[in-house]
Amino acid sequence: MPIPQVRQAGLSQITIISVCYYSSGVLPKMLNSIPEGVPTILVDNGSDEIEAVRQMAETHGATLIESQDNIGFGRARNLGAAKATTELLLFLNPDSHLLPGALDALQEGADNHPDASAFNPAILDRKGAPRFRRYSVIIPRNETLPRKTADSDFELPVLVGAAFLVRREAFEAVGGFDPEIFLYHEDDDLSLRLKAVCGPLYYVHNAQMRHARGKSSPGSPAIAGLKGWYMGQSRVYVARKHEVPMAFGRALASALLQVLSPAVLFSARKRAKQWAFLRGVWHGRNARPAPFRP
Repeated sequence: MPIPQVRQAGLSQITIISVCYYSSGVLPKMLNSIPEGVPTILVDNGSDEIEAVRQMAETHGATLIESQDNIGFGRARNLGAAKATTELLLFLNPDSHLLPGALDALQEGADNHPDASAFNPAILDRKGAPRFRRYSVIIPRNETLPRKTADSDFELPVLVGAAFLVRREAFEAVGGFDPEIFLYHEDDDLSLRLKAVCGPLYYVHNAQMRHARGKSSPGSPAIAGLKGWYMGQSRVYVARKHEVPMAFGRALASALLQVLSPAVLFSARKRAKQWAFLRGVWHGRNARPAPFRP
């Protein structure tokens, strides 16, 4: 890893990057949680709300990148990262917001773990308990993090994409988010590549934020179906990229179990999502990405 840049006093070494797609309802809360003077980049991913997003960006002093089309979550994040110049990049979902002191704590965590490549803050649930990733469908079971109490910093097997802090030099070293992944599992893929090439992943206990989960865009059956399709397609693609055994068969079995769940009978949104997930898995059966081998 390259030696971190020398910091200039009074200047934030974290740039916040957030991709917006019909997110005007939640974006103000996220922007209001960012301390004054912290560089912020918004990427509107081809929504029809561009005028509202422009006004929010102007009000909060954020840089706005306008994509004419929805180019995918990872590609949009790459666009934002290309405009950043700070040592650290924080990819923050628009339905998330920082709690006081979170950025200072993240900066301190990066300083305390100089060998680490990327970090997650504590993502608090409704009861105020921290959440973090213990496992992923694309990592071996023996790499799953045992259940533990989160009361200090520790190493993680994979990061949550809702608040993904990464050293810019590490991000560039691995080529950023895979542009072939339109939506879902792009955070798993980037986590594993960063861990293999640049250094471990860490949870920073004193940095706290909240994530509404699934509120970045409308919760209609149509949007749920779109998300489900890309989730299924990405599940197969990323698993094969990281050479997970029986990648398609496992994804197909998971999709069939979810379609047959009684829960889908009572929710049009869940039905749309699970059937689309199954179709996405089936569509992804022919995906043959180049295996990732560091």
